[in-house]
Amino acid sequence: MSKILIIEDEAAIRRVLVKILSEESDTYQVEEAEDGLVGIEKIKKDDYDLVLCDIKMPKMDGVEVLEAVKKIKPETPMVMISGHGDLDTAVNTMRLGAFDYISKPPDLNRLLNTVRIALDRKELVVENKRLKKKVSKNYEMIGESAAIARIKDMIDKVAPTDARVLVTGPNGTGKELVAHWLHQKSERSKGPMIEVNCAAIPSELIESELFGHVKGAFTSANKDRAGKFEAANGGTIFLDEIGDMSLSAQAKVLRALQESRIQRVGSDKDIKVNVRVVAATNKDLKKEIADGKFREDLYHRLAVILIEVPALNDRREDIPLLVDYFANKISEEQGNAKKSFSDKAIKLLQNYDWTGNIRELRNVVERLIILGGKEVSEADVKAFASK
Repeated sequence: MSKILIIEDEAAIRRVLVKILSEESDTYQVEEAEDGLVGIEKIKKDDYDLVLCDIKMPKMDGVEVLEAVKKIKPETPMVMISGHGDLDTAVNTMRLGAFDYISKPPDLNRLLNTVRIALDRKELVVENKRLKKKVSKNYEMIGESAAIARIKDMIDKVAPTDARVLVTGPNGTGKELVAHWLHQKSERSKGPMIEVNCAAIPSELIESELFGHVKGAFTSANKDRAGKFEAANGGTIFLDEIGDMSLSAQAKVLRALQESRIQRVGSDKDIKVNVRVVAATNKDLKKEIADGKFREDLYHRLAVILIEVPALNDRREDIPLLVDYFANKISEEQGNAKKSFSDKAIKLLQNYDWTGNIRELRNVVERLIILGGKEVSEADVKAFASK
């Protein structure tokens, strides 16, 4: 059922439009508003698949209605209704975001064709938004515990914004999953997602890796090279283990966040970048700040939103779901039939001390699938889990 709202101050034209659309399809649910103010109130309270709006109206004209709708419900297509004297204004509304305009008195074929196309476009917009919200199966966050539910809820709220996020938690808890969810549920999902493991890059190379360099900047710099920030332009950069970044690199990252500009090593030329930064660490950055190893101003820039990922020992109720997920995934990867785990085996795994968190659990499940019996038993877990 497609919901259509007609905003028109002339009752006769309103009745004609309602009659035409209602008779065209029984899937059209047509509502009316006698002026712009009433129309805006209806749009605030309900979602419409299409709005037909007159341009010349008392109280609030069609241009004002269009501008208001673009702020509160930007995905709603607006078709403007213009009189003969409103043609220039109607054309201008297209620049302001109107889908199309039709002239009075409305030509039946043009009206119906415009309505059909606008409704099709709305359907595509909704579908694209739905697809954006779907996260790749490679980065699923498995769990129904209260802690994981809170993280998922926070991601849904934060992802559509450009707010910077700092993800904290022990090694192996899945901090990178949070980063990927944030990217894939964001408006930047079609842009690149660039990951940088700050702990894996030598301190003398981290600046070149992040910001690039020009030829001759150092001994091995035999050509210009773009850095990770440039590669992430229009998308997201994930700075993993940011607590291991050198202080000089931290200063440059701070500038990039403050000014949305970077400089390649060896160059004084500014390069503008449009990048969302998500960072992660397993360190206590407040302690690192107290020890002089991390910049406090950078911490506050990064931790606009703070997401803490719990250790697996603090969400043991998720272990059965995780075991089932990993068993499925491993059997698919190896081309084997999925092995089941007995209730006692699951119970034993729930009571295990997971110092390596999710990463350790996945390794143990794989080991049990390879070395265990047809059904992984309590005895299998005792024999292989702690090795």
